[in-house]
Amino acid sequence: MNIFIFIIILLVLVLVHEFGHFFTAKKFGIRVDEFGFGFPPKLFSKKYGETEYSFNLLPIGGFVKIFGENITEESISGVDSSRSFVNKPRWQQAIVLLAGVMANFLLAWFLFSFSFMSGLPTSAGNEVKGYELENVNLVVVSVISDSPAEKAGLKSGDKIVSVKNENDVLNDINPDSLRSFVITHSGKEVEFGYLRGKSDIINNIKVIPVVNAKNDNPSIGIAMDMIGTAKLPFFRAFWEGLKLDIEVTKSTVLGLYTLIKEGLMGKGSFSSVTGPVGMVGIVGDAYEFGFVYLMSFAALISVNLAIINLVPFPALDGGRLLFLLIEKIKGSSINPKFANTANMVGFAILIILMLFVTYHDVVKLF
Repeated sequence: MNIFIFIIILLVLVLVHEFGHFFTAKKFGIRVDEFGFGFPPKLFSKKYGETEYSFNLLPIGGFVKIFGENITEESISGVDSSRSFVNKPRWQQAIVLLAGVMANFLLAWFLFSFSFMSGLPTSAGNEVKGYELENVNLVVVSVISDSPAEKAGLKSGDKIVSVKNENDVLNDINPDSLRSFVITHSGKEVEFGYLRGKSDIINNIKVIPVVNAKNDNPSIGIAMDMIGTAKLPFFRAFWEGLKLDIEVTKSTVLGLYTLIKEGLMGKGSFSSVTGPVGMVGIVGDAYEFGFVYLMSFAALISVNLAIINLVPFPALDGGRLLFLLIEKIKGSSINPKFANTANMVGFAILIILMLFVTYHDVVKLF
């Protein structure tokens, strides 16, 4: 089920991206030869007008074949060269290239807005001004590896609803009171009651806190926060969805910059990079917690897809935009052979990188 959900999300996100290219190319009179659902081998296709719509075997996205995007003699000076991408004004080429990215940002905006209308999980203290959070609970944000909490079975997203031991009960459950309770009952067994996902059944576990090497205080090995749901009316949801879209974009750009910077300095680590295999597990967790979590996660992936495509690397939209900028500065076109070769090599490097990340994901499972 997790794999199926992940494939559906990926298919929608990539198709939305490709539709941005498709729509703007059509608007500028550029010939679009094929719009593909999934990747070859081809299962079947149907031609409407000049464009072939194909359905392919590998359901991991889609593609658009825009005439003249890969430069050939035909696209430069052939019979239909006036409708070639390469012969259109550079500002039109730039818009076509940017349209896929913008489509992903717009989709993320819609998904965040939908989540706000449905009830978006939000940290207490970060609620939208004028609107109170509903169903506020102490939620496990992360679990430290090999900690008592992990060994007992606690997971990120679990809602802690009761804390007690044989002599005492914690009534007001929040991060500070729970921390104090654990310290007070150092070395003693503490029983936690928690809710997981959409289930209303309370699960109970018993944990013995251990001393934290960082601060010499007993702990069970979790990060936690008070989280409730922010449910907003239609127009306010779209405004807050736009603001969240912008904030997530800023954070993603900063995170990608840090990752590349540390990589170039030899300090990078793949431990913070997740590929397709790892994403399947995350999608499964999001689905278990509820549909709104899943939509929010899809919005995050959409923003990440947009940002990555803007990286000025050959074969990506950002690489093609960089070539356009170079052509604008030098006042002439880049050699077609060089451009095609650079994009082909860039694509090969991206595939190798994806295989490496996937291998790293598989290794982390064992």
